[in-house]
Amino acid sequence: MAVIPVDLAGRGYEVRVAGGLLADIACEAAPFLRKPHACIVADANARAHWGAVVAASLEAAGIEPRWYEVAPGEGSKSWNSLARLTDWLLEQSVERGDHVLALGGGVVGDLTGFACAILKRGCGFVQLPTTLLAQVDSSVGGKTAINTPAGKNLVGAFHQPALVLADLATLATLPPRELRAGYAEVLKYGVLGNAEFFDWLEAHGPAVLALEPNPLEHAVSASVAAKARIVAEDERETSGARALLNLGHTFGHALEAETGFSDRLLHGEGVALGMVLAARYSARRGAITLDDAARVTRAVDAAGLPSEISALGLDCDGARLSAHMLHDKKMDAGMLPFILLRGIGDAHLARDVELSDVAAFLDEQLQAH
Repeated sequence: MAVIPVDLAGRGYEVRVAGGLLADIACEAAPFLRKPHACIVADANARAHWGAVVAASLEAAGIEPRWYEVAPGEGSKSWNSLARLTDWLLEQSVERGDHVLALGGGVVGDLTGFACAILKRGCGFVQLPTTLLAQVDSSVGGKTAINTPAGKNLVGAFHQPALVLADLATLATLPPRELRAGYAEVLKYGVLGNAEFFDWLEAHGPAVLALEPNPLEHAVSASVAAKARIVAEDERETSGARALLNLGHTFGHALEAETGFSDRLLHGEGVALGMVLAARYSARRGAITLDDAARVTRAVDAAGLPSEISALGLDCDGARLSAHMLHDKKMDAGMLPFILLRGIGDAHLARDVELSDVAAFLDEQLQAH
């Protein structure tokens, strides 16, 4: 088992990475199960695959599982879903000292975390991520949110989990497309801050995607460690360090918005294509070489992820795509910082980007290939 500490003053916690953690959850999460029952918010698919495993462990320890099921998909990150969940948690008499379990991917983690952030001004929760994307990204760092008609993740709170149990066994039940989408976030850590890790992924990416135990544990734990370091340095994204984790997201969120936050483009797929666009735009500005931009494209292609806007079949222009970026959470005094590259493993925050230039670049990409 890999154990990665997330060091925050007075609120540090562990991320544990191994196979079989859910089957032993009553032991792994024992300090946070103080009542004879436990409230579990679960994605319907995750519960179908892993609910019996979790229930068996809890019941063997004399703990009754109480389930709240959430429909899969971004549509569950809404005001109505948040209201229904908080009402249910109140009906269960959840107290500030209790911990709610969140079983599923990023949608369940975000929704549950936000509900716990506001319930009685804050109660605890434990992340049980069952997707690769959630294990390496959304379950770590305390960002919780819901979506609104104005955009994705625009209403939320920073609320750290008490524990994250990343059970690698759960990844075997993921559809291949979901697994690849999660792998985009693994690639991101190499591209933004660790050239050696990117080199390793170029060689071992197929083994990770094939769920070979040792490469998989290394990829997940290295990704979590990278995020933990950045979160410890800049928990609330005030110094700029944590903003680097948004590499690919500004372009990606615009593409997600244009496709209606639907399964036309999964979040991880948007991040993958967004990284390619960030690399190409960096090369267009002369910040990195065309060869480095091409390496990022090849790594994305090799994982079976989208690397060309044209593949999405969009009916829009660059100005429309860049307009979506005006709702980005990083907007500051009317300016939108972009995460760009000086090289593979060397991301930075660029504050001199004109959206009109981004629109022109996107027009070029829409017309290419």
